[in-house]
Amino acid sequence: MGHGTEGDERDLERSYSLSRVVDQPNKNWILRGTFSGLIWERRTHSLVIQTLAEDKTYVEIDVGNVGNPDIEVPFVRNLCWLNKTEFCYTWDSVAEVKISLEVNEETECYSMTWVPVHCHVELKDCFSMTNVSWYGGASVRGQTWPINDQNATMQPFVVSDLKNNPFGFGSALERYFLGSSGVAVLVSPDIPLQLGLDSRQQFCLQSLPSMEREPLQYTVCVANNVKAAHQEAVQQLYQHSRELPNMNALWLPFWKLLTNMDSGPKVERELRTFSNRLKRHQLGEGVISLNEHSTTLLSDMDHDYLNSRKRGMSKRLTRDLPLVKLLNISITLSPFLGVDTTQFHTSLMDGTEAFWLSLPSAPQGQLIPVMSQWRGKFCVKLNITNPGAGGVPAGTPRDGVCGAGGAEGNLFEEQALRPPQALGGDKYISLLADMATRIGDSTIVTAGTRSSHKPLFVRMSPLQSDWSPMGLKGIIPSLLHHTLLGYNFLIPDAVGGSLSGDLVTDEELFIRWLEITAFLPVISFHTPPWVCGEDRVLNLTRAYIAKHQRDVVPLIEKYADEWQMTGNPIYRPMWWLSPSDPVTFTIDDQFLIGDEVLVAPVLEKGAVQRDIYLPDGGFQWQDSRMLRCSTGGRSYRTTLCPWRTWLSSYAEAESHD
Repeated sequence: MGHGTEGDERDLERSYSLSRVVDQPNKNWILRGTFSGLIWERRTHSLVIQTLAEDKTYVEIDVGNVGNPDIEVPFVRNLCWLNKTEFCYTWDSVAEVKISLEVNEETECYSMTWVPVHCHVELKDCFSMTNVSWYGGASVRGQTWPINDQNATMQPFVVSDLKNNPFGFGSALERYFLGSSGVAVLVSPDIPLQLGLDSRQQFCLQSLPSMEREPLQYTVCVANNVKAAHQEAVQQLYQHSRELPNMNALWLPFWKLLTNMDSGPKVERELRTFSNRLKRHQLGEGVISLNEHSTTLLSDMDHDYLNSRKRGMSKRLTRDLPLVKLLNISITLSPFLGVDTTQFHTSLMDGTEAFWLSLPSAPQGQLIPVMSQWRGKFCVKLNITNPGAGGVPAGTPRDGVCGAGGAEGNLFEEQALRPPQALGGDKYISLLADMATRIGDSTIVTAGTRSSHKPLFVRMSPLQSDWSPMGLKGIIPSLLHHTLLGYNFLIPDAVGGSLSGDLVTDEELFIRWLEITAFLPVISFHTPPWVCGEDRVLNLTRAYIAKHQRDVVPLIEKYADEWQMTGNPIYRPMWWLSPSDPVTFTIDDQFLIGDEVLVAPVLEKGAVQRDIYLPDGGFQWQDSRMLRCSTGGRSYRTTLCPWRTWLSSYAEAESHD
């Protein structure tokens, strides 16, 4: 199809001051900003955002799925008329689109809204990965940085439990994608959405067909480089003031209490024994983490103790709590309750079944709690929207760190049930995060969406105990993914990995893992270092705990203040200091703490050398061990100390000025 009629061209010129592109008949300018413009590419049915000089492409969006791709569509007649910042078009009998342009000082944003003309129309826009490294979206099993190598079938874009759904989306999820060309994509938070990733080709956003004619709505912002695009996106994404969690938690390592007990007194004895062992090995003060079962046993003992005090029982029948109260304990809570418990049966008898997620048996019928499985048992789930049920969970036994898990997935949608409007998509996770903040500012949640501004810690997904991208090599991509989305205060997986639940037997893996986590917000242990039976492992553990407290925590505290003011991440990718250097776009084995420390850990078994790329951000880099200075913008090969010795593999940046 040609340019259209002469009258059409005059209308276009009047509306947009567009000139006819005689030598490029397949392109039409739709909107123009001060440095970028939106082009309709008729051959490929794509919307392309380029510089006005057409010397740089920010993003290419394939919209050819709307209508018949074999039919050439002009897509140039503006139905908004006389408006140079908006474009409206009706795609024949399929969808209406409205695009508006907002020009800011350093960014230009194109807001796109597609609305189906009829019910059950699927809207699908795909973003090309050609020559663009993409970041963001959701955590996945085997996280990559960037996400270009990921594959995911088209599925609802919600947090799921990766244990039950290993090919789903988990942990940290935001409707935000960032491209290395200087483009940010922000999807409306209030519409049902599906996402699919086709490795190295494209990622696609798709609406859910419904009777309500759900729109596909997103904003594309472009800037001079990837860092500037991210900083603009952060201001749009997070309108709330950012709150810090309890920073005192960063100073203490976390130790998992692994023993299975069947009574509260046994839990207390094991706590006492484990605490004494930490002291005997001179590992300092720490937090002892209890699983949900042990938490319940202690909670039951607390209730029995309080009830005995109320009944005036003799002191010899009551508990002696001081020793346990002196310990730093991390307890685990979840919103699930077993259907075989007295508490659930009582709720059915006293008419409080609405405390659990329920559906009516008929339009005006009795509420029936929806049953699911949790940890291998049939359970019901707390109705967090019910004011009577949505307080701080009963049974929180004592002050300290608290883990709130079990929010992943949508109970209704998993069972093909229509959820209440208040609990559609990931809204349950956001509500649970609100509840977690009421528990305290030391609470750890297992999933985060739209909650990075809240004073919470987020637990990273468990990893395999090996050297693969599912294990050790997955730590840094997952770290960068979380912090890009605003989740800076992380509880990383335990040293050596904890997915299998077994103790780590590979001593070299344990030490290399320890070296990385020493630079993360918290050091967490599943395998105690004395299990290895070697003094050097204990010595290294003590040394890295001391290094974390002496060097790393003060850095995190410094850049936490910057995050609170600006939204800049604490942990940063290599392109943060050199956002126009394409080499930095795919580096997934190094990271920055702020602008001054570069961490380049050892990720290969038996390695005695590794290459380190120093970004060129106007700095000189000083090796922390050798005290040599190097310039940025190139790779350096460094010879590593044998893995049995303490390796401090980071560099400090010093300004040329």
